[in-house]
Amino acid sequence: MVSTVGKISGSHLERLAVVYLRQSSPKQVRENFRSTERQYALAKEAARLGWEAERIVVVDGDLGISGRFSDTQARKGYAQMVSRVCLGEVGAIFGLEVSRLARSNAETQRLLEFCALTDTLVVDTDGVYDLKDFNDRLLLGLKSQMSEAELHMITSRLQGAKRAAAERGELRFPLPVGYVYDDDGRTVIDLDQEVRAAVADVFASFEAKGSAYAVVAALAGRRFPTRAYGGAWAGDIRWGRLNYGRVLQLLANPSYTGAYVFGRFRSRRAVNPDGTIRIKIAELPREQWQVLIRDHHPAYIT
Repeated sequence: MVSTVGKISGSHLERLAVVYLRQSSPKQVRENFRSTERQYALAKEAARLGWEAERIVVVDGDLGISGRFSDTQARKGYAQMVSRVCLGEVGAIFGLEVSRLARSNAETQRLLEFCALTDTLVVDTDGVYDLKDFNDRLLLGLKSQMSEAELHMITSRLQGAKRAAAERGELRFPLPVGYVYDDDGRTVIDLDQEVRAAVADVFASFEAKGSAYAVVAALAGRRFPTRAYGGAWAGDIRWGRLNYGRVLQLLANPSYTGAYVFGRFRSRRAVNPDGTIRIKIAELPREQWQVLIRDHHPAYIT
């Protein structure tokens, strides 16, 4: 336990106590609600340590926003917190695990440097850290590096398990419209006749016309199914107008040939000229796909 004796001064109590909440995905927010409750409870800890209620600020705008696939600017709450620290408005930052306030070790070190320069304390479940103190700064730096290493190992194990399941054709992921999972988890053609007919007519029309634009023209005015991804409607079929982009998606998707594919796309982070980070997704050549199992499920086309 890190000692709190003599670290919290009147100067700190006159400034804000910022309670920063973060979880990486909407699913975590829904399912790990106890973690969210514990983070909100840090406001009570700030009050116990002496901060008045009007000086306790809870920043929860970043709940459900991943730090892995988005840059810091995408997390508005984090950016605002850092800005207030730099302005000298913050006396202490509260978090369950301060080493995870930022996603990368470099980002965490920048935040700790700002805290040291502005005499901002950092508080987690282990105690209170004064970043002007070398020992506290060293301890938080080590915790941040260990957290990053732990995250790397967990990710590696998860990716290995996913790859092994995919090689058996058992890894489940959202299916394209026209397919569903049966009670045994197998991929089968959708039993809804209208859905099946709509998908089959796209391929039949393309075979006859030879052009995606011609398919759109031939099926104009006919409603077409789309599977919703994410949100309250996740997995549901939504009906709308068939457009050129949807036709291309169907024509390029190997699932309709009965093939099971894993690792068809690769994502990587890239830096824009203004310093912001973006995610680039590219389709790999077929010989670089990690898994390709032919005749895995019923096909719409050969």
